[in-house]
Amino acid sequence: MTITTIGSIPLIMTLGNSMLIPILPEMKTSLELSQMQVSLTITVFSIAAAIFIPFVGYLSDRFSRKIVIIPSLLLFGLGGLIAGLGAAFFSNAFLWIMIGRIIQGVGAAGTSPIAMALTGDLFKGGEQSRVLGIYEASNGLGKVLSPILGSILALIVWYSVFFTFPLISVVSALLVWIFIKEKSNRQAPPPFRKYVRGLLSVFKHEGRWLFTTYLAGGTCLFALFGILFYLSDNLETDYNIEGVMKGLILALPLLVMVTVSYFTGSNIGKNLVKMKRLVLLGFLLKTISYGSLVFIEKLIPFLAVLALSSVGAGLILPCVNSIITGAVGKERRGFVTSLYGSVRFLGVALGPPIFSRLMDLSRTGMFLSIAAFTFIVGLLVLLLLHVKGKDGKENKHTAVRYNYM
Repeated sequence: MTITTIGSIPLIMTLGNSMLIPILPEMKTSLELSQMQVSLTITVFSIAAAIFIPFVGYLSDRFSRKIVIIPSLLLFGLGGLIAGLGAAFFSNAFLWIMIGRIIQGVGAAGTSPIAMALTGDLFKGGEQSRVLGIYEASNGLGKVLSPILGSILALIVWYSVFFTFPLISVVSALLVWIFIKEKSNRQAPPPFRKYVRGLLSVFKHEGRWLFTTYLAGGTCLFALFGILFYLSDNLETDYNIEGVMKGLILALPLLVMVTVSYFTGSNIGKNLVKMKRLVLLGFLLKTISYGSLVFIEKLIPFLAVLALSSVGAGLILPCVNSIITGAVGKERRGFVTSLYGSVRFLGVALGPPIFSRLMDLSRTGMFLSIAAFTFIVGLLVLLLLHVKGKDGKENKHTAVRYNYM
């Protein structure tokens, strides 16, 4: 039940963005919004989360993960309720949706990233990588279910999606309260000044590869939500596909990512060399996929080639999660994983508006730009992420080490 509870947290947070993807075209029509305005529904949520994540990361290190997660889940639900009521009953509905989404983003800041740190606290070694693989698979499962659930709920009325958030967040908060048992021998938190000095030391010595892994994770979420935004719009405008069928199609590339994430997390253990190779392979697949989509317009071949990028994401994310979670001691893990969460949320925030702008300019330019970007990030991983080889020797640059303090 501990693993199930931890898995429920990223599952719910994923619903916070992905469930809205299928309703965005109808929301745009109903509220008479521009393409850029409707993309802000995703962006403001993610930016609010990215801003507040470092603060709640510090609080989770200073007090406890559980004390941060439960109120954050309830705040997330409250934001959904405000957005739903605003859309249903107020004339300036878009303003109330934005307010609700910002509150949801603040709540989201204290959930998934802290759950990752909690996993690092409760599990060690290969078991930790396995649970982190389940964590990422749960995240992906939320992405798979979200378009389907969003499409079904939209059959009632498009804003009914917002009213599901309070229900599911309360369930997750109850699970955390009942089943998460943090260790009672938690060390007294260091003074704030000493805590900051320790963090600066971490980033001074480990910053090169740490920021590279942050960028790798953020890039996956940026490309994923950008493509979903593009696909959601095109399924209606180019293929006349709406409703539940649209949700099922949006779920297909996400299902591929979930499956690969689970098996990747279950098999990488603590082998850093294997992790780096899988991350590089993932970015190679993503680059090939996005570059090839320039020449493909028919739906079924398009989805088949897009699945390559999902395989790439499924290889990258569990490896990045495991590297970052095991990189520092327990007393600073909350902040380091939270900062990674900020980067992931920023990736989600930037995806829809940037893809929206690129869609207006050129379909070919959009896919070539994203392919070039994933290639560059993969190159940075190759050059800057140095790991200890099988012979035990380290590169002359900073090498990744695991630290379970």
